[in-house]
Amino acid sequence: MIQEFKDFIAKGNVMDMAVGIIIGAAFTAIVTSLVGDLINPIIGLVSGGVDFTNNYAVLGGEVPEGASLEAAREAGASVFAYGAFIMAVINFLIIAFVVFMLVKMVNRVKDAAEKEEEAAPEEPAGPTQEELLAEIRDALKARG
Repeated sequence: MIQEFKDFIAKGNVMDMAVGIIIGAAFTAIVTSLVGDLINPIIGLVSGGVDFTNNYAVLGGEVPEGASLEAAREAGASVFAYGAFIMAVINFLIIAFVVFMLVKMVNRVKDAAEKEEEAAPEEPAGPTQEELLAEIRDALKARG
């Protein structure tokens, strides 16, 4: 059983998947920083700093008027945090758009590289084995 597990782990697909997960985690940190640190502040300026995170409805319990979502949760109230969900959806859409643009750019670069390979002139192929043998036969006949 241990040998089977070693064989499974050593297969290329598993190793490729592991590398993909590691790179994906690092890429997630980059995209999250791009969205949180660069894009969201610009959107905040344009939209007047709209932030839905503290919008919620109290389902049960006592919450002081105007308390933040965190304060309502600390007070032990049951809250319906629709604002945090709206902000998560907005952030998802922004991240999805950024990833779409990055993938589109990578595909464009890859397509350009493939076109360059196709446009490269092919080296003329040498004579086939049959043609070489025919030349040798003819040369031997001419000598003999």
